[in-house]
Amino acid sequence: MVVVSSKLILGHLKEPRLRQMFHLLEDDLEVQGYLKMSNVMAVKRLIYNDHGPVHSRISAGSALEIFNILTKKVEPTTVKNGVCDMEGAQIVVLCGAYLHDIGNSVHRVAHEIHGCYIANPLLDRLLHKIYPDDPELTLKLKCEILHSIFAHDEEVQCLSLEAGAAKVADGTDMVKGRARIPFKTGKVDIHSLSALSIKKVEIEKGGKKPVRILVHMDNPAGVFQIEQVMWRKIKTSSIEHLVEVVVLEKGREIKTL
Repeated sequence: MVVVSSKLILGHLKEPRLRQMFHLLEDDLEVQGYLKMSNVMAVKRLIYNDHGPVHSRISAGSALEIFNILTKKVEPTTVKNGVCDMEGAQIVVLCGAYLHDIGNSVHRVAHEIHGCYIANPLLDRLLHKIYPDDPELTLKLKCEILHSIFAHDEEVQCLSLEAGAAKVADGTDMVKGRARIPFKTGKVDIHSLSALSIKKVEIEKGGKKPVRILVHMDNPAGVFQIEQVMWRKIKTSSIEHLVEVVVLEKGREIKTL
């Protein structure tokens, strides 16, 4: 199931360095400051949905869940290419998902690019705390994380399974809570109405494909959010062939992507 709280995310973090990195992200004043400013720009000024700390946690938890399911069947790209071990691959997924929207603190336009130059010095500092004696590895991991941040835009093709997991996870955070603020401020459009109809998103092991995403909604308006937001990200995630989306209206299956 999509993860919301820090406590629940910790259940996904078995390796010591992975847990350490999550705590560093959660406790870092710069990271949290940028994420809060992302919501100032996105929510308060543009009247968009949540792009701050809560969205970061949800995306990170979901990305790790997707990644862990996929790696039962598929070798991670970073491991296959000799960049790092499995723990390093998980750190790439965690950081890529957690920091993907940090560029909104500058502007929504080109936020995937803003995110890369903001995250660059942050990652130098944080990764050094995880791997103090391995500057070559920290550089490699930083490049992979920056790739995830840049490639989360739906128009950019992911080049790694790690980036794909983060990108798909970003798309799964569409439960009605994200749209409540713009809706309350008077932004009534197909985006807000569609998001408000989605009650729950679950991630589980699939049958024909390794990952199945179940989207529960109250009415068909939610299909717009799935097709125009989540599915566009899945199509450029590089893991499209490994993911299926099942849409349920009041418990009845109405569509499979």
